[in-house]
Amino acid sequence: MGTRPQPTALRVLRGNPGKRPYNGDEAAPEAADLEPPAYLNGAALEEWQRIAPILHRLGLMTEIDAGALATYCQTFARWREAEDKIAADGMVTVDRFGFPHLSPYVSIAQKSVTQLKALLCEFGMTPSARSRVRASADRDRPSDPFAEFDARRPRRPGPEDHDGDPSD
Repeated sequence: MGTRPQPTALRVLRGNPGKRPYNGDEAAPEAADLEPPAYLNGAALEEWQRIAPILHRLGLMTEIDAGALATYCQTFARWREAEDKIAADGMVTVDRFGFPHLSPYVSIAQKSVTQLKALLCEFGMTPSARSRVRASADRDRPSDPFAEFDARRPRRPGPEDHDGDPSD
């Protein structure tokens, strides 16, 4: 199966560590400062308001990322709610016969953490993903991945470089 491809925006920020050519046919949606979806509330809305501006500033938030970010925020809120229940009621519950059982909120929290880790990696928001991102002031470079290559390539003299003197 192999490693999943990374979006070009993340590869540019990371400095293209594999030195593989950029995908010239990749969809390139515009960076956008998106409003949270109306269905987000509570902890999910708070998380959106905390993280969306950071992703936008890094150029990682585009007009088509609202669904993925909303999913992350909902999962984050679910994890927080489960952790709050565990903190209030404990990790073990007792059934009607007096037998101890693991609280169902422990399973919800564990599944949420697994989902969160995957979603965090998609946006480059884990320590290991972040260590590969090079945020720099020169992100306003041309979006053409070959512009930098062409700029470094030595230029051959052409007819326009001659002033008509045959001794050149």
